[in-house]
Amino acid sequence: MYILKNAIISIVRNKGRNLLIGLIVIVISCAVSVTLAINNSSNSLIKSYESKYEVEAIISMNRDNMMQNFNPEDRENSRENMQEIFEAANQLTEDDIKNYADSTYVDSYYYTMSVGVNSSDLEKAEMTSSNNDFGDRGPGGKQDFKNQTNGDFTLKGYSSIEAMNEFIEGNYTIVDGEVSEDFEDNSCIINSELATLNEIEVGDTITIVDSEDDSNSYELVVSGIYEEKENEDNGMSMFSNSVNIIITNTNFISNMKMNNEDLDVSITPTFILTNINVVDAFNAELTEKGLSEYLTLQTNLEQVENATSTISNVKNFAITFLIITLIIGTVVLSVINMINIRERKYEIGVLRTIGMKKSKVCLQFISELLIVAFISLILGAGIGAIISVPISNQLLENEISNSQNQTNSIRQNFGKGMETGQPPTQDFANKEFNGVTSIQTVDSINAAVDLKVLLELLGIGLIITLISSVSAMVSIQKFSPLTILKERS
Repeated sequence: MYILKNAIISIVRNKGRNLLIGLIVIVISCAVSVTLAINNSSNSLIKSYESKYEVEAIISMNRDNMMQNFNPEDRENSRENMQEIFEAANQLTEDDIKNYADSTYVDSYYYTMSVGVNSSDLEKAEMTSSNNDFGDRGPGGKQDFKNQTNGDFTLKGYSSIEAMNEFIEGNYTIVDGEVSEDFEDNSCIINSELATLNEIEVGDTITIVDSEDDSNSYELVVSGIYEEKENEDNGMSMFSNSVNIIITNTNFISNMKMNNEDLDVSITPTFILTNINVVDAFNAELTEKGLSEYLTLQTNLEQVENATSTISNVKNFAITFLIITLIIGTVVLSVINMINIRERKYEIGVLRTIGMKKSKVCLQFISELLIVAFISLILGAGIGAIISVPISNQLLENEISNSQNQTNSIRQNFGKGMETGQPPTQDFANKEFNGVTSIQTVDSINAAVDLKVLLELLGIGLIITLISSVSAMVSIQKFSPLTILKERS
């Protein structure tokens, strides 16, 4: 108690020096609290990005293995062999997908189904393209077997809204009507060019015919009309690549398959994995379950890893700034403490002469510094907390804006938005799409500088105080009270 009382008296007596120490600690604590707040916001943002980009695994053609069967000297037979391999490898069924999805590594899954169909009341949009020995080719000259269908049109079915990546990514956009949220009805959406060619409007009914059995015909109600984003892959074609693609749901195509088991239906599954560390294990499990060697697992790992690179750089900069601030602050406080000890040598000599132990003398000086530091840390934390709110919002401003713009854009792509005249339903508004994060504005001090940050700040402040006191304490241990008093006289 005597030591604490003496420390308070000494602080009051040496106001100028302690005010200087307090000011330095306030500046340090402000910088540290702001840096910790930035680090806190960065961690939250990184978590948002990690949840934004789910780990997707898609089963696709392994073209490298397929090309091993290609003989340049016998193109015709090689093409037939590769076509047979493709057809064999592309015979995935819904049961296969459910079997693959029954895994501890899979969080959820969805899929698309494609089938070639004809129509009794639609005119096909004829594509203009160059032909060669290898038939129609996709981008980069690679054979696109997947687009080869038996009918005039490709009927493509989605299992859910989340599966409709073309709309989520903005490649397809609804220009009239909307995408039906009922994935068990007989609705469809068609390309705007096909709609114009056949004078189709939203609400009209179109008839499609089984390409393998003309006796099987089906009716679909047009709920929306979409257009494809322009791209350079169309070459000399007057139509977009999706002009003859009619979009519906997987339930409708499954019913077609039930009516005709010989119908050639292509299924493309997408598995949402539990985390980025299970990709290899899931791939090995698929091989054990009999996945063809001509199929392979493709993931979006690169996209997931690159998503947080920018904000991670901001976090690393904040940590570097924090380390530099702590080093400079510790050095400055150590120098001030050394000067303080030298100026108070006589006081130390008197205290030692009257019998006070070295440990108690050190404890008194440490107590003085801790009291000043604690008060300064509280003031600095308060100031830093106030400053942290606008700084954190500035850091998040672009991300919040991008998040809102992405959400609004996706709603418009599906024909769901105030701009389209079709406000989204509550279920649709609550959907979280892969690639779109949800970031909130920091509107209070507690959100920017929480209890964790305050505890970290106090801990760092106390550590700096103790470290800066070490050199002073060493000096006190070396002082001889008789020598000090003789020098004074």
